[in-house]
Amino acid sequence: MKAVVCKEWGLPDTLAIVDLPDLVPAPGQVAINVKAAGVNFPDVLIIQNKYQFKPELPFTPGSELSGIVYAVGEGVSHVKAGDQVIAFIGHGAFAQQVVAPANAVMPMPPGMDFDTAAAITLTYGTSHHAVVDRAQLKAGETLLVLGAAGGVGLAAIEIGKALGARVIAAASTDEKLEICKQHGADATINYSNQDLREAIKAATDGKGPDVIYDPVGGIYAEPAFRSIGWRGRYLVVGFANGEIPKLPLNLTLLKGASLVGVFWGEFAKREPKANLAAMRELMGWLHEGKIKPHISGRYALSETPAALNDLAARKVTGKIVIQPER
Repeated sequence: MKAVVCKEWGLPDTLAIVDLPDLVPAPGQVAINVKAAGVNFPDVLIIQNKYQFKPELPFTPGSELSGIVYAVGEGVSHVKAGDQVIAFIGHGAFAQQVVAPANAVMPMPPGMDFDTAAAITLTYGTSHHAVVDRAQLKAGETLLVLGAAGGVGLAAIEIGKALGARVIAAASTDEKLEICKQHGADATINYSNQDLREAIKAATDGKGPDVIYDPVGGIYAEPAFRSIGWRGRYLVVGFANGEIPKLPLNLTLLKGASLVGVFWGEFAKREPKANLAAMRELMGWLHEGKIKPHISGRYALSETPAALNDLAARKVTGKIVIQPER
């Protein structure tokens, strides 16, 4: 089978496509033929040794996938050969085959396609954990989403609307903001040509948002936090900008506001039952049409470096997937 392999820390163009032996599941594992693998910003960081999770070299990147089970190890009973499944693993998804721990594998809902299944785990899991669990967003509140046209951003918009909130999307181009509107955003801010603080003030009648979802970091964090409403919750989701911001802590005092960290991978590991309940709610919303992953690009396995470069260059809206069988 073919797989993308990171042999040395570096940029996406250093990755290699290699032939490896077919995988055999050990006890408690599930072997899957990969039909689609989701591409996420942490994948760009992991291969450069810039992420919290640091696998040993060499390794295959990619953490979320969908596919068809071809073998199961001893003790696995909830899936069998021939089943269509979703899996979230530490690494290994950018390949034609993976072996995954049984507790990381769940059956695909009937009627779901492989691309959608591969695109829902990390982005929607992260945004659900952030908006529903960490921020406790309520109907009637206002949610501001920075970097709103990205995978987690669009997921946050849809989840906010599913909860009955008013959602303001902020992104860098009008084209990206148009996609945000298509996914439910009530108002938009183009922070490349608008003053962010003034735009937030205008969009909230001076009250400020109740919750700010920030996967970007960098220069937008402080003006956004200065604009937050009383008892607001600022969700620290990631730093796609590449710069970890420094905030004056007196701002939390003045606004009675909270800085709230979001690390979905650790949440899923430490609180698997709560994560499973969240995924069930997401699948229900998907069935009801309240959420719908926006997949803007599909790449062959050999095109994985290009996919990661496009993501790093912010050329991607929503999600992109690798299709290893192309």
